[in-house]
Amino acid sequence: MTLIAVLFATLAAGIGSVWLAAALMRVGWLGGGAAAARGPGEQHLLSLAAGALLATAFMHLLPEALESGAGAKALFGTLLVGLVFFFLLDKAELWHHGHEHHHGHAHAGDHHGHGQENPHDDAAQPRSGGWAVLTGDSVHCFGDGILIASAFVADARLGLVAALAVLAHEVPHHIGDLAVLRQTSGSRRAALVKVSLAGAVTPLGGLIGWWLVDQLHGYLPFFLVVASSSFIYVALADLIPQLQRRLGARETVAQVVWLLVGIALVTSVSALVHTH
Repeated sequence: MTLIAVLFATLAAGIGSVWLAAALMRVGWLGGGAAAARGPGEQHLLSLAAGALLATAFMHLLPEALESGAGAKALFGTLLVGLVFFFLLDKAELWHHGHEHHHGHAHAGDHHGHGQENPHDDAAQPRSGGWAVLTGDSVHCFGDGILIASAFVADARLGLVAALAVLAHEVPHHIGDLAVLRQTSGSRRAALVKVSLAGAVTPLGGLIGWWLVDQLHGYLPFFLVVASSSFIYVALADLIPQLQRRLGARETVAQVVWLLVGIALVTSVSALVHTH
């Protein structure tokens, strides 16, 4: 039963997030181009995803690992190593999870400025590196599958919460993927198929993760800490910096509200599943 739950959850997080991203772009809430990634709808999704990731890491995964009886020093050492590891993967462009992808035509600092950027700059410049986007996305989806499986092996409720957090932060990420690949491939359908195939790697990661954790069950608390380090890194090093632009009071309040919505969503789902 655990394996079936893992496969369903990873399918929803991996492929479902791609289709949800495409649907949001199609109905116009986020627009359809690369410039739309800086719109208010995208900002709301980034805030919600950051809140969901942080709540999952600090309120569920880490407490579950600490309650296992493993030494706190060893667990927090694993957390530190995990953060450094994901930083190195990010430097190798295999774990970047922002909705903006840079392939030689821009620097991250240009997009984290204070409202001075031209929203049409990305659209005006040629895109390249579509396969690099898919490679990095596939690696990340595979890792997400392993993390979701680790959570499910520990507790079904924990696995559901982890899958929800992954789904939340995959949506804005896949919006960026679709925007890039639409320009490199010239076709919306081809872009959707390619990103969906990358998302389909998530169940593969879930299957291997389920087998791996089952074989190394004594190390389950450390798997949970590694999952926490992934969520914390993505939220603090990637998503939140994209929200650090100078905004008016109304937009700032909206960001905070959506961040709290992400936290409340994870907490509510956990409580609801626990009740039933």
